[in-house]
Amino acid sequence: SVVSLHLLWFLPGGCEAGNAIKTYKYNPITFLPLNLFEQFKRAANFYFLVLLILQAIPQISTLSWYTTLVPLLLVLGITAVKDLVDDIARHKMDNEVNNRTCEVIRDGRFKNTKWKDIKVGDIIRLKKNTFVPADILLLSSSEPNSLCYVETAELDGETNLKFKMALEVTDKYLQEESLIECEEPNNRLDKFTGTLFWRNTSYALDADKILLRGCKIRNTDFCHGVVVFAGADTKIMKNSGKTKFKRTKIDSLMNYMVYTIFLVLILLSAGLAIGHTYWEQQIGNSSWYLYDAEDYSPPYRGFLNFWGYIIVLNTMVPISLYVSVEVIRLGQSYFINWDLQMYYSEKDTAAKARTTTLNEQLGQIHYIFSDKTGTLTQNIMTFKKCCINGQRYGKSVPCCCTPRHGKFLFYDHYLIEQIKSRKDPEIQKFFLLLAICHTVMVDVSDGQINYQAASPDEGALVTAARNFGYVFLSRTQNTITISEMGIEKTYDVLAILDFNSDRKRMSVIVRDCNGNIRLYCKGADTVIYERLHPRNVKREATEEALDVFANETLRTLCLCYKDISDDEFEAWNKKFMEASVATTNRDEALDKVYEEIEKNLILLGATAIEDKLQDGVPETISKLSKADIKIWVLTGDKKETAENIGFSCDLLTDETTICYGEDIRQVKSTKNFCKKKKLKLKFPRTAEEKQKQIEKRRKAEAYKEQQQKNFVDLACECKAVICCRVTPKQKAMVVELVKKYKKAITLAIGDGANDVNMIKTAHIGVGISGQEGMQAVMSSDYSFGQFRYLQRLLLVHGRWSYIRMCKFLRYFFYKNFAFTLVHIWYSFFNGFSAQTAYEDWFITLYNVLYSSLPVLLVGLFDQDVSDKLSLRFPRLYVLGQKDLLFNYKKFFLSLLHGAITSLIIFFIPYGAYLQTMGQDGEAPSDYQSFAITAASSLVFVIDLSYVALHLNTLLMSLGTAPNALRQPYLWLTMALTIAVCLLPVVAQRFLSMTIWPSESDRVSKGLCYFQHMFTYRHRYWY
Repeated sequence: SVVSLHLLWFLPGGCEAGNAIKTYKYNPITFLPLNLFEQFKRAANFYFLVLLILQAIPQISTLSWYTTLVPLLLVLGITAVKDLVDDIARHKMDNEVNNRTCEVIRDGRFKNTKWKDIKVGDIIRLKKNTFVPADILLLSSSEPNSLCYVETAELDGETNLKFKMALEVTDKYLQEESLIECEEPNNRLDKFTGTLFWRNTSYALDADKILLRGCKIRNTDFCHGVVVFAGADTKIMKNSGKTKFKRTKIDSLMNYMVYTIFLVLILLSAGLAIGHTYWEQQIGNSSWYLYDAEDYSPPYRGFLNFWGYIIVLNTMVPISLYVSVEVIRLGQSYFINWDLQMYYSEKDTAAKARTTTLNEQLGQIHYIFSDKTGTLTQNIMTFKKCCINGQRYGKSVPCCCTPRHGKFLFYDHYLIEQIKSRKDPEIQKFFLLLAICHTVMVDVSDGQINYQAASPDEGALVTAARNFGYVFLSRTQNTITISEMGIEKTYDVLAILDFNSDRKRMSVIVRDCNGNIRLYCKGADTVIYERLHPRNVKREATEEALDVFANETLRTLCLCYKDISDDEFEAWNKKFMEASVATTNRDEALDKVYEEIEKNLILLGATAIEDKLQDGVPETISKLSKADIKIWVLTGDKKETAENIGFSCDLLTDETTICYGEDIRQVKSTKNFCKKKKLKLKFPRTAEEKQKQIEKRRKAEAYKEQQQKNFVDLACECKAVICCRVTPKQKAMVVELVKKYKKAITLAIGDGANDVNMIKTAHIGVGISGQEGMQAVMSSDYSFGQFRYLQRLLLVHGRWSYIRMCKFLRYFFYKNFAFTLVHIWYSFFNGFSAQTAYEDWFITLYNVLYSSLPVLLVGLFDQDVSDKLSLRFPRLYVLGQKDLLFNYKKFFLSLLHGAITSLIIFFIPYGAYLQTMGQDGEAPSDYQSFAITAASSLVFVIDLSYVALHLNTLLMSLGTAPNALRQPYLWLTMALTIAVCLLPVVAQRFLSMTIWPSESDRVSKGLCYFQHMFTYRHRYWY
């Protein structure tokens, strides 16, 4: 029947799109120019390109062109090869995907067609275990009731099956031309708005009827669908755009320091150029032997020498800095991935650094924002207690009770007896509601009923109803079948009022076999109580029960119902159908219609579900608090539940003074102000009114900002903050406020889709592979299996990464200053002529070869204390929070240290060679010997600073100056130079460890003392 179907597709402002995808960036023709263009957009690369051009001008360059070309080509080449490998992989993936095949109607029959040839409006047939090639509207399937099971691992990482259900009209009746009107292509995976027009009737289309590209068909032999979005218009491709790039605090500081070096370079070059102008006027013009056959004036020669010094001193700007930083970050990311102490064996989940650009920022966290359910807790829900008609059921102490199915345990015989007696109709309604009001699907395998639930809460409630005798058996598009104490009954489902984070409730309207219509609703107590009938006699008793449950850290839901007359339902259903096919603002229209029917509800009772804490949560929070990290818990639970979770995980203690938000007048006035402002909104008519409204809006904005700042200031004074009843959007807003007003480094950690916004907003997002799928993990920067691993991520890997990066940067700047500033001291003896103090090859290979290994070793392997000591003494973490190891003070100290080292490296060989004679009677004080001595001394000093020696220095020198190296005088000069450079460093380090020890020095010293005493006592006892 589907073969003869013909549909017309309508998209506002759209046109038919092909299904071929393109994720690669380059092709053989565009690779070189496009890649070079992208690389030269970086300031450092462009700077060295300009230098290379300047070096081609003989009038200003005293340095060979290859001294700049070789390092530049190396940096460009490494980056280009990396980009090429990544793009080749993307080409292969695109070809593999575009050439997959599926069955598409062509000339009235199904034919195998490549994915890239599929177009919007095509009708396709998909078989079991095949991928969906485009976003398609499900028309029918081989399963009863047109169900289709899909796996969405490629979309959101979740491996649990989800179900889609076709419209009944497309499954049974649709045989002729029809029209589909739908939204424009967008990236919202959980939303779809469309309407099917057939025989003058409109049918609402939503996300439950759409199979998205990338899904895999499971447990369904075949299904049919029509393509609505293809290729780049599909939702998965719309989500593959560039994500927001997160930059670390050190990155920003490093860039400013490079700009500072640029400025220093220009000032030094200008000063030396002025010196050359003066020298030319005083000496150069009167020295006939210096005449170069060019009649340039001294100022013009000074101008040429300015550019000459820009070239000579170019090594002050570190061309290899950014490449080295990326190598170090990559290595640190692998260390996180390889850490077996962060491996969660129960789920075979290893820690994963999903980004390589934020490692050192893990050592600078001030605030952690954590979800509760599934992050601090296990998110494995167990039905523990309930309140029905004001009576509480469920005991805290176990007693003999045999579960009907699985591992369900409920400790209260009285409730079981009440159910069996069937004397209390409220109890029957209570469990009937649990069995009916949900979106759970039944999966029957080997004669066993298994439930596929969208959330652990729903699964726990339906399982509880099943064990108390109300078994959910099956559902179709319009019916739901229940076994009530062994009696099978089928209810007509008239409407499902969906749950979302704003509504915080879900309702279902059903008609029983007697024709009675009833609405069943479950949701958070705050939203349910607003909609209750004024004469609910058991309201106070249920409120008391909710407080008791919350104090026991149980998750609560209120259950209620409402009988609806036929006339009332007919009138409401007309509005509901109109809202469900609205082409614009459908969600808002539906919410408004839902509000009309969800009122004057009759309270049945409440459920209480237990969600235990994960292992190690209290210890982790305690250690992070000792590291001066403030922890905020953001949860949608009741205040009492959130507070008791705070106590159970040691976030709050008996000594803690608790300040409640409702007791703070400023917070309350902010809330009232916002409401008042909304009610008085009006449109201006005259220019004067418009001006007044603009001014009023400005004042309101200023007042709002002040109130936000007051809230943040007050909250940040607290040791810990727990925000309850917050929506996903509000979680992100809280994180944004702290970022905005405190300028602090923030980390957000969560496990579900409702935490994605918060995770993306924070400086660093951490995802936990929990019970709610993989959406949080896929949006995160780092992921692991349990909350307790956060302490190791921050206190060990974060701290080490920060210390290593800071030492690397200080060492890198120091070695470049020590190398480059020698040219300046040499300028005072060569008439400021921009003559270099080293040989060209040494200048070319200094950063690339001679000094590369020590700096990388420092950045990858340096440790001040072990991982055990880092966890044992959390206060060591404070270094990164206060930016003590890398700041402008440390930068200028590196500059000063480099300047002093360069002075020693230049003037000791200069003084030694000033008036000397070698053993063979020849003077060793030629330029080449001096250059070799200074260069070799420099490399020894730089490498010995971290006890890492490069023998290739000598090998290179042997080829360039064999005569000089035969002189013992040269080696003595080098030894003296190295000693004078290193002895003050060693002395300063010794004094700082003994007189002004850092926290890590004290920890290491204490450990050594403890080990010494242990060894001494052990020997004495022996």
